[in-house]
Order: sequence, then C-alpha cells, then structure tokens
Amino acid sequence: MTIKKSLQTALVHTSYKAPEGFAAFPMAIHHASTVLFSSVEAMRSGNWKEKNAYTYGLHGTPTTFTLEARLAEIEDGKYCLLAPSGLAAIAIVDFALLKTGDDVLLPDNAYNPNRELGKWLAQDFGITARYYDPLIGAGIGALILPNTKLIWTEAPGSVSMEVPDLPAICQAAHDRGVLVALDNTWSAGLALRGFRLGVDIIMQALTKYQSGGSDVLMGALITRDSELQARLAQAHMRLGLGVGADDAYLVLRGLPTLKLRFDAHDASARKVAAWLKSRPEIGKVLHPALADCPGHATWKRDFDGAGGLFSVLFDARYSEAQTDRFVDALRLFKIGYSWGGANSLCMPYRIGPMRQNWQAAGQLVRFNIGLEDANDLIADIELAFAAML
Repeated sequence: MTIKKSLQTALVHTSYKAPEGFAAFPMAIHHASTVLFSSVEAMRSGNWKEKNAYTYGLHGTPTTFTLEARLAEIEDGKYCLLAPSGLAAIAIVDFALLKTGDDVLLPDNAYNPNRELGKWLAQDFGITARYYDPLIGAGIGALILPNTKLIWTEAPGSVSMEVPDLPAICQAAHDRGVLVALDNTWSAGLALRGFRLGVDIIMQALTKYQSGGSDVLMGALITRDSELQARLAQAHMRLGLGVGADDAYLVLRGLPTLKLRFDAHDASARKVAAWLKSRPEIGKVLHPALADCPGHATWKRDFDGAGGLFSVLFDARYSEAQTDRFVDALRLFKIGYSWGGANSLCMPYRIGPMRQNWQAAGQLVRFNIGLEDANDLIADIELAFAAML
C-alpha cells in the first residue's frame, strides 16, 4: 500500500536513490546530526564507543571516521578522536585522566594555553599542576609523586624550542605507572614517531600542517591502547566535542600533500635560520636542527625533519620597542599565531612571564616559514633589521 504524497510531503520525502558505482578521489562529505537506523534492532545494537555503527553526528560520520583512521595510520596508532581544536584535545586528555587530588606534570616550555589549562585545573578542580625543566630527561623520576597520573611533553617546545628526551621521560614515568602524553604538532606526526619512543597518547593540532590553509581549527588524539581510548572517548562524549564534516573534509584534502609541504617548509626554514645565525642582530637561533639549540642531540637522534617553525633571540642590546619595530616592518611575514600554512608569520613573545626559570637574554621572536621563496623572506628580514634601528 502506497501513500499519495502531497506537494509539501514530496518536498521532504523522496523515493529516488542515486545509482551506485560512483567513484572519485575526494572523500564524500557526510553531514549529519540525526543518523537514520534501518530498524529498532539496528538502533539498539549499535555502539558509539566501539564505532561499529553510526549512531549520532557527534560520534562521527564516514567522513570523520575516515580522517580518524588515516591520522592513526600516519602516527602508527590504532585509535583516533577528533576535537574542535588542539586545545580541546588537550582538555579531553586532562578531564579523562585526572580527578580531584591527582597531580599532573607539564614542561615549563609547554604551549601556553596548555599551561593556562593547568592553572585552571589547580585553581578550580583541586588537581596539582607542576612544571618541570623540559631537558630534565630521566631526572623527572624524582618529581613523580604517588598521586601523579599524567606527564605532558612537547617536542620541541613551540616557542623556545627545547627538545625533550622522550624515551627517558617515558621510561621513568612507566616505571611508576604514570601515563605520558605528547604534543606532536611541531613535527606534524611525520618527523617524530612518538609511540616508538614510548608515549601513550599523541595530541596534534590539525590546525597547522594537516590543514595547511590557515583556515581550519581541529585537534586529534591518537592512542594504541583500547582501555585508554575508551577513557578518552567517554570524556569526548561528555564534553560534546564533535567536529563538522566540512572541516574534516578540508583536512582530508590536505593529507596527500602533507609531507611535500612539510619538507618544503623544512628546507626553507633551515636556509633562513642559517642566514639569521650569521647576523649580528641575532644573539641565538633556536632551531632544533642547529647544533647549539638546547636538546639538539636528542633531536638528531629521534627526529628526521624539522618543519618551518623556529625562534630567535635578538642580541641583548636591542629593546622590546626595537624588536617590535622589526616585526612591524616586515612585509612578507604577517603577524599572527599558529604555523603550518603557506604564509610566513612572525610573532614577538614576552617569554619571561610564560616561564618559571627563563634565564636567556634577548627579545624572543618566533618565525613560521611558509611556502614563499626563502631568498625573498631573507630580503624581507634584512630590510626589517634596518628599520628597527
């Protein structure tokens, strides 16, 4: 028995189905809040935690499932969760693994929003957040307390660029039953293989290299352990941190060129960094591939690339006002946070208030080297040097 549809109903319901067999390179964009079930039995048998069925848009569509699977594969992981930003992914880890009375250790050079989140945990949730020397290595074992549940690492620190000894930190942590999370955004999951070095959770801000267009906010959490994944997934659900299919598609679109772009950023950044090292205006170049950068030996052992992000310390004779004039005088470099996009960026930092034990002299300025010609970027910097005097 069929129902004769009115015009209004026909606008809502149709019996048409597109023919099967369509194939193309891009992943289809599956938009959904409501997900349809073929039967009540199908609805009741699906389990969002195990991702064995589609249940609701918050928990994923074929578009987001595909991106998660590909990111896990890139990192040599097994499971992946998407979040609306890198910071959201960090928050998921903290709220999944920490409770009142627990303790978390963060590197003193951590991404500043992660540091601020640690302060919030301490202030409002009764969770102790302590900060350690990023070059502490195995010495972190002396800082681990009976209530320490999580150690954050960042390789390298995204402003001051120290490279931690991840295997040593992980060994000390695991000897005491403590989990280790790695912010692997700097290497895009390409130049550093975190799971091989012992970390338990890898976080990335897909906002950077994976997007590549400076137009998407997204984060990811990647794990290998099913129980740990279940804890993260529960927090992900309770916080309601879903990701839209359009943004997932944009990141998927960027993956085929990810390594090509990363390597191009790397080559140009090393050229610019080497030139800056020769300049009298610069006291120190903080690039992990340079021999005098803190943690360089560890970088050389554990990494096989460097990307486009590094910092410099101006010679101590230059004031903040002068380095601010330098940044303002740049034309190809734009002033803005983040990295990994085609456009070069420059950002001055007041790093003293961000650190507990910062001793280095000189104003710190961070460069993101984009996809412009490196010689043009060098010429831009040279003109800006003249303008700051």
